[in-house]
Amino acid sequence: MDNTTNNSALQKQHFGPDFTWGVSAAAFQTEGAWADDGKGPSIWDTFTQKKGKIHKQEDARIACDFYNRYREDIDLIKQLGIPNFRFSIAWTRIIPHGTGAVNQAGIAFYNQVIDYCLQQGVQPWITLYHWDLPQALEEQGGWTSRDSVQWFTNFVKVCAQSFGDKVKHWMVMNEPAVFTGAGYFLGIHAPGRTGLKSFLPAVHHVTLSIAAGGRALRELLPDVQIGSTFSCSHVEPLSTKPNDVAAAKRADVLINRLFIEPIMGLGYPATDLPVLKKLEKYMQPGDEELLAFNFDFIGLQNYTREVVKYSFITPYISATLVEAKKRDVPLTEMGWEVYPPAMYEVIKKFSAYSQIKNILITENGAAFKDTVENGEVQDILRTTYLQDNLSQVLKAKKEGCPVNGYFVWTLTDNFEWAEGYRPRFGLIHIDFTTQQRIVKASGNWYQKFLSQ
Repeated sequence: MDNTTNNSALQKQHFGPDFTWGVSAAAFQTEGAWADDGKGPSIWDTFTQKKGKIHKQEDARIACDFYNRYREDIDLIKQLGIPNFRFSIAWTRIIPHGTGAVNQAGIAFYNQVIDYCLQQGVQPWITLYHWDLPQALEEQGGWTSRDSVQWFTNFVKVCAQSFGDKVKHWMVMNEPAVFTGAGYFLGIHAPGRTGLKSFLPAVHHVTLSIAAGGRALRELLPDVQIGSTFSCSHVEPLSTKPNDVAAAKRADVLINRLFIEPIMGLGYPATDLPVLKKLEKYMQPGDEELLAFNFDFIGLQNYTREVVKYSFITPYISATLVEAKKRDVPLTEMGWEVYPPAMYEVIKKFSAYSQIKNILITENGAAFKDTVENGEVQDILRTTYLQDNLSQVLKAKKEGCPVNGYFVWTLTDNFEWAEGYRPRFGLIHIDFTTQQRIVKASGNWYQKFLSQ
């Protein structure tokens, strides 16, 4: 099956004058300066030092050195004509131990980043939590502790009071399904916890925190736009066999529905995945109301589809993913299938919720092997991937879906969590030895597209 689209006619104007265009990044993956100017350690600072957790035992102590080079990178955003820059705030730069004293040097740094964005005509979009929980809070239980709701709410309030006069767009959390699943169930991401005993309380307290963060922002900054971002994948059964179809439905609960439905006031989708009934152990009176918040927009982050089959031996969900590399399909460096129609399918899926009035694609991109030749990076596969996915966004928009923005992941090659520096997602190539930046062909394409 040919999943590409005819992109020759793809033009910015087709998306309408009010469509939001941007690029996304994250603090831990780019900033470096891991202990500079009073910053405390996060769970990822700790996790990267554990043997065997990160590809080639790499770490993010320097990463892209955005902390010292933010002007250079924001200049590149301006050069590429990208009007919006989504980045995250490192909790431990603001409150080094998670609670208690506020680090004024951290406040000053982010004010400088925000001010420089605005000076260069780039609108800052802040993500408050992109996976870097303070290590001091992890030692008190992290997201498995109900106290985490108050810890996080306090952090949100400090950020709102520090940057709210200049930042008009806020995202509360990034991809809760990923950081709870990989970090508190599978143990392959920080903090490396495993099992239901960690996963279920983390899920509940994170969901409470997303809503609490939204309420704190609304109270302090009534005129800003408030959202939160969710990872999502189009899920298909391997076959039409009833067992495979049912397995795909259970996987869809974990991948796509677990967080968004309680936030919309629908409660946890335990009917379709009975193991979630164990969440009742962590529920307190009034929690169902506290889980819900009416966001101004929902950020969707899609990269691929997942194919699922029935698995008797897989605990709790009796389902397993069929790896893309076993299906003879085109792959990215992450081992993910290149399947642009997944973007259309997830937009349609989330648009079906009557509570969702505004969708932004807050991450979409691909990692491919990049080579520098004669000072250039001709990343044709990435350019094609972005064009094909944008065509799917436009298809959904033309059918009436309320999708009104698109942010490329990501600005520069960076530290890609457990994968280290091997997968390169950036529109801009970085030599991690010299920190030299080279705009790739995909970045030049995006600049030309946005200038139409």
